[in-house]
Amino acid sequence: MGIWTLPKFISPRTLSDKGIMGMNRRNIDYISRYNPRRLYPLVDDKLQTKRIALEAGVTVPELIGTIGFQHQVRHLADMVKDWPGFCIKPAKGSGGKGITVIVRHDRQYYTKPSGVEETIDDLERHVSNILAGLYSLGGKPDVALIEALINFDDSFEGYSFEGVPDTRVIVFRGFPVMAMMRLSTDASDGKANLHQGAVGVGLDIGSGRAIRAVQFDLPVQCHPDTGRELCELQVPDWETLLNLSASCYEMSGLGYLGTDMVLDRLRGPMLLELNARPGLAIQTANGTGLLPRLRRIEALNSRGMSVAERVDYAREHFSIGDEHPLGAARARRVA
Repeated sequence: MGIWTLPKFISPRTLSDKGIMGMNRRNIDYISRYNPRRLYPLVDDKLQTKRIALEAGVTVPELIGTIGFQHQVRHLADMVKDWPGFCIKPAKGSGGKGITVIVRHDRQYYTKPSGVEETIDDLERHVSNILAGLYSLGGKPDVALIEALINFDDSFEGYSFEGVPDTRVIVFRGFPVMAMMRLSTDASDGKANLHQGAVGVGLDIGSGRAIRAVQFDLPVQCHPDTGRELCELQVPDWETLLNLSASCYEMSGLGYLGTDMVLDRLRGPMLLELNARPGLAIQTANGTGLLPRLRRIEALNSRGMSVAERVDYAREHFSIGDEHPLGAARARRVA
């Protein structure tokens, strides 16, 4: 039985009444208005994002190296030989496209989270495709980043399948307004991409606890592969994560952005990437619309507020608590 039901047909007026933001409104009223185009390269290029993050003191995954030219591809094996696992990703990719994760290797076979084994020829071919722009925005020539793997935090055991869960936070004018955790599944091939079948879990801004979960836009109670009950999910070190996300406003200069954070058991919360055009599925995962929260921030005189003050404001005014299905299920379990 599902934990959340929706009418079969929902009119645009009903969506508007619920504060649901559509793509046109997002693009015109928020992205175009609050995100200067000159700043897009800072977030569209993961290498530049990593640079500005390090300058701002924000923790990011360790960079093993980069490959920007075809003649460098043959050095890939030497580049990763001392790393038991690594990740290859396009600097200008989007939506998780072009990312290849290797969890172990013996220099002959390179094993993906699914257990599929690749050869160095396979990986070199993949890097060549990245350089050719196969996964980049607009199909432009790209650079391949090779990064160290995230040390999976034990608190998320059973919540993700063959992949590291990440937390998307929508930050508006420096205020974290909505959050969700994306959990990889067998259907998503170990990637935290909702369109490919990852589970999206809406998170209470006040506490970092699960309030609702969906897969393919339909409600779910348990992880489809591990069976773990999603109502038990609680993101550790939540305040630190929110503060890091909120600080990306000053770091990037973007007024409306998505921050993708992960929790490393050794280094704590760290920034994976920024997105100047964050998707809208976070509303489905949370079961509520963004517009009321965005309008509240627009009406607020926030000049001079510190990162901590903005986070405190968001936690006070946008907390949902136990009023949604997963939160209610958690409350019953505690009782």
